[in-house]
Amino acid sequence: MPLENVNLTGHFLIAMPNLADPYFAKSVTFICTHNQDGAMGVVINRPTDMTYEVLFEKIKVNLENSAIANKPVLYGGPVQSERGFVLHQPSGDWDSSITICEKTALTTSKDILEAVAQGAGPNKILLALGYAGWTPGQLEQEIVQNAWLSVQAKDADTLNKILFETPHDEKFNAAMALLGFDPAMLSDVAGHA
Repeated sequence: MPLENVNLTGHFLIAMPNLADPYFAKSVTFICTHNQDGAMGVVINRPTDMTYEVLFEKIKVNLENSAIANKPVLYGGPVQSERGFVLHQPSGDWDSSITICEKTALTTSKDILEAVAQGAGPNKILLALGYAGWTPGQLEQEIVQNAWLSVQAKDADTLNKILFETPHDEKFNAAMALLGFDPAMLSDVAGHA
């Protein structure tokens, strides 16, 4: 199947060892949309120094849910890096939300943050600032150039575990394990038959 006909929505995009871009080296990006208009995803393994508590203070939302106060906000990517992007389960009914796969959604509206602050939001969330974006054909070209590997979780439980339960510093290896080989075995040279 030609690469331009592949839909990577719901896949993990794993940076190859040769990817030196400081934004994406050793990153795992969860692809939220991929269509004829391009692709959009959130980097899921880059915690920032900012906590939920600090972010909620900045956006003037009273954080009553102390259990999440010290969770790190993630660096989701270089596009719109001042805007919040919330990956969550279950999907729910929020003002600006898209369902990615099964019960996983991406929401960008403040109503979800207000609910999370009160302990009434989704029970599984990743909060990131910014996203990674690709123009039409750009991601496909980068894959051909050996910048990325892509893999889809085999089931909802595996997706849930990697997105929401695996420590951030272990997500790269967890996503690589879905491919069934050791990252040390990868070459940074692309081959074409």
